[in-house]
Amino acid sequence: MALILPRSYHKIAAVERNHISWIEPELAKRQDIRPLRIGILNIMPLGKQYEFNLLHPLGLSPLQIEPIWIRLNSHTYKTWDISHLDSLYVSWDEAMRPDPLDGLIITGAPVEHMPYEEVHYWPEFVELIKEARISCASTLGLCWAGFALAYLEGVHKEVFKEKLFGVFPLRSLVPGHPLMGTQDDIFDCPQSRYAGLPDSAMEDAQRQGRLRLLAHGEKVGYTIFETTDQRQLMHLGHPEYNSGRILSEMERDRARGDVPLPENFDQHSPLTSWRSHRNLLFQQWLWFCYQRVSLIS
Repeated sequence: MALILPRSYHKIAAVERNHISWIEPELAKRQDIRPLRIGILNIMPLGKQYEFNLLHPLGLSPLQIEPIWIRLNSHTYKTWDISHLDSLYVSWDEAMRPDPLDGLIITGAPVEHMPYEEVHYWPEFVELIKEARISCASTLGLCWAGFALAYLEGVHKEVFKEKLFGVFPLRSLVPGHPLMGTQDDIFDCPQSRYAGLPDSAMEDAQRQGRLRLLAHGEKVGYTIFETTDQRQLMHLGHPEYNSGRILSEMERDRARGDVPLPENFDQHSPLTSWRSHRNLLFQQWLWFCYQRVSLIS
């Protein structure tokens, strides 16, 4: 199928260069297909540059996908192109009209070192999460968003002295799982974070029926997990990254001088060893949303 994008969208050239099908909204309306409306709450710094990291795996779906870019009213977006934000992004209330979203993706944010309640948009974020758990088939939280969703389920993070940065192996824990069953037994995924969730706390949460653990890494801990009602999927890594994104973060960190080079990643010959994991994760998640929505319809 295709992504539904306006012709004026700034990444159309990248979409076409990567052989991703797209159509304009007017044409999509004339087709007898009901697209999946996927909300994307983008709170990454320099968010305009980040958008294609999500559009790429979403655009590989056989389903027709309409991305709905969402902004928080209480966030200042200091590093953003404000004209782009104003022209493309809508509030949560606007995103839910006239029809509710079928799924929601929430990006990471560079605030994992802060207590959640000190993040200035936390109250609005929590209210949005509560509404999404009722109205959306599934919410996918990446990196900090995954930490935040875990916190709302009672699991507290531990802040690292040094950034966890690089590409690390993960082991799939639930063969045949609807979201993880197609993954390799061992697969790679980028990590870029200053915090983690203690294994013991995660295992307690599973024993108590609050979370289901889906993937674990020896150095990175439990990285993929879900709520037992399957309304929320958390991924503490960055499967959506490409090698260029890691290189740009490396250069930014090198300028600050306080972060080690990424582990298991050759900056001189960068490889995207996690591409299959990325594509499978997003395709299975979209299919999961589609099946949930189809059952309700």
